[in-house]
Amino acid sequence: MSTLANMNLMTLMEDFDTDAECRAELEELRWPDGVECPRCKSKSISTKKERQQYDCNSCRYQFSATSGTMFHDSHLPLPKWFAATYLMCESRKGISANQLKRTLNVSYKTAWYLCHRIRKAMAQANPKQLNGTVEVDETYIGGRYDKRRKRGPWEKQAVVGLIARDGKFEAQTVPTVSKQILIRLIQQRISQKATVYTDENPSYTSLKKTHKHDTVNHGAEQWVHGKVHTNTIEGVWSLFNRSIIGSYHKLSTKHLDAYLNEFEWRYNNRANPFLFRDTLKRLVSARQIPFDTLVAKDTATAA
Repeated sequence: MSTLANMNLMTLMEDFDTDAECRAELEELRWPDGVECPRCKSKSISTKKERQQYDCNSCRYQFSATSGTMFHDSHLPLPKWFAATYLMCESRKGISANQLKRTLNVSYKTAWYLCHRIRKAMAQANPKQLNGTVEVDETYIGGRYDKRRKRGPWEKQAVVGLIARDGKFEAQTVPTVSKQILIRLIQQRISQKATVYTDENPSYTSLKKTHKHDTVNHGAEQWVHGKVHTNTIEGVWSLFNRSIIGSYHKLSTKHLDAYLNEFEWRYNNRANPFLFRDTLKRLVSARQIPFDTLVAKDTATAA
């Protein structure tokens, strides 16, 4: 099985410049133990080479390596899918749909939809609670400051981030940064055996009832005392903000969690030499997200 370790742009262009090469790789990633029917799991399969399809001899279901995946019904050539995936994996501060449009020579609509399908595949469940030493901090994305440099909750989206030192990072949007929401999130996502460090926000005061908790007082310009600080999570927010400023410029509230998922996946896999391969594996295991779902105007317009 191909490892796709430490993929670089030149290797990508040489090894995956045809639809057949890309399709063969997807088949290997999707069925490492041999092709099987997605419907009945039978391994009794006939090949239809002229149509790049398989026929299940048990249930007669016809399928391909992309059937039922994020690639399903896409008319975009697979080499462009591979290039987009690689660029989103390797761009430390992300890549905008406009940049992808120019790089791949596709329409903006195609590039935008492509980015969101890859982001959807990058989204991951986090069943395991964070442990060890965990830093928690909230930030606000979007909007603007008023004349007195105060945040208006109607202008900005609240986001909470949690990071285990030398471990995983998680982030999600929240309606407000109230005590009830912050404490509930911490209790859900952080083990009671963990040590939690935050700033002086009074919403965290009752955390001492369930966790070992200590704070730094940023208001008094206290940034570190001993091992207590929130510099790790502050550094993560700084990197995410540079992504917005340098690549995306602005994000809608509706799609903010999708961008956070992408950033989270890339950050947590920053030392993973198989990042490109692992992202492709997610693309062939995730179900397609309809375009109509992405552009529905029930919350906000697309970013």
